[in-house]
Amino acid sequence: MGWLKNRRRRKLLAAPLPAAWRGYLEANVRHYGRLPTAQQAKLRDLVKVFVAETNWEGCGGLEMTDEVRVTVAGMALLLAVGVEPSYYFGGVKSVLVYPDTYLQPPQWQDNLVVDEDGIPVHGEAWHGGPIVLTWKETLRGARDEADGRNLVLHEFAHHLDGLDGAVDGIPPLAGRAAHDNWQRVARAEFEQLVFSQQHNQVTLLDQYGATNEAEFFAVATECFFEEPREMQHHHAELYRALSGFYRQDPAVWAR
Repeated sequence: MGWLKNRRRRKLLAAPLPAAWRGYLEANVRHYGRLPTAQQAKLRDLVKVFVAETNWEGCGGLEMTDEVRVTVAGMALLLAVGVEPSYYFGGVKSVLVYPDTYLQPPQWQDNLVVDEDGIPVHGEAWHGGPIVLTWKETLRGARDEADGRNLVLHEFAHHLDGLDGAVDGIPPLAGRAAHDNWQRVARAEFEQLVFSQQHNQVTLLDQYGATNEAEFFAVATECFFEEPREMQHHHAELYRALSGFYRQDPAVWAR
């Protein structure tokens, strides 16, 4: 029931953040130290709720600890710091974490095994299902806030992309104008990235984003938070579109 959830959230928000949790944010989530004071406080509140309301599972021998939970939550909720009213990734019911690269289950088509061994991956986001991560890559990305790559941002961006019903590279935007602007800007940027990949040109955006529009949105999100000043300079329209969606201006606090 909604009133019961709200009551629980109020209780969580009223409780102080454990000192150890703040230490995990400061040590592992380097973006946290760059946030303005008010956004740091909001991120701490978001973390308290998300950690409590989400099912956490250690896989492949990983022991699930508060450090894992808080690090993943702190990184993921960076995407929601600018959103009002507060958004807690309520649609993410489970987060599964492996120690390191794991094999994605074999893919089946017409009862035939396409890949008997499975595909080695670092993470994935199942539409309507769990988000799967590896602790090694999560920690690496969270501690290096400016290399342009971040597994948690990437997979949680896929989740946001799917909130409107389809993981298609078009996030849920407010209003027709914002929707049309995103399609115009993202389509041009995606096509340019595909062209650059085909012609072996160096790009700021990870060329994995040329796979399809959904991967482009996730890759663009990584760059927006990891290399905001560079994106603002080289991809100004894309930066403004993402800033409008996330309601943040990381190029400012990145200084």
